[in-house]
Amino acid sequence: MPKKKIFVLDTNVILHDYNCLASFENNDIVIPITVLEELDQFKRGQDQIHFNARQFIRILDDLYPNKIIENGVAIGNGHGTIQIFTNHMNEEGVRSVFLENKADHRILSVAYYLTQHYKKRQVILVTKDVNLRLKAKSLGIDAQDYFNDRIKNIEQLYSGKR
Repeated sequence: MPKKKIFVLDTNVILHDYNCLASFENNDIVIPITVLEELDQFKRGQDQIHFNARQFIRILDDLYPNKIIENGVAIGNGHGTIQIFTNHMNEEGVRSVFLENKADHRILSVAYYLTQHYKKRQVILVTKDVNLRLKAKSLGIDAQDYFNDRIKNIEQLYSGKR
């Protein structure tokens, strides 16, 4: 049985799909605390990204009703765990390359920390931001786009009634 992967989610994945937690099968998910800080800025408004921010925060609140945030919790049957990770910008490998204290760099620091401390597991940063993926890859961190909204087979789409 292959080892479970660790997926580190960027804010834009959540703003794109508030139900993204269901997309990672039985693998573990890490949400850097910086992502929650960024989601807080998107709670107010009527656009879809504002709705997605509010919904995701509600989902997290339901998963963590009376638990300490730093400990991971099970997402549900057939899924892995989710952990909110509060440690960031302590990794010298990130600070030495990216000097500016930006949210993206704090998220990179979490992914870098996890790759250094869980060498037997694959750690993947998931982001819609091409530049952040390139920065991650420059540090030796696996990075992927979030493809949950892609059509697998155009022939299977409903084309309407004639």
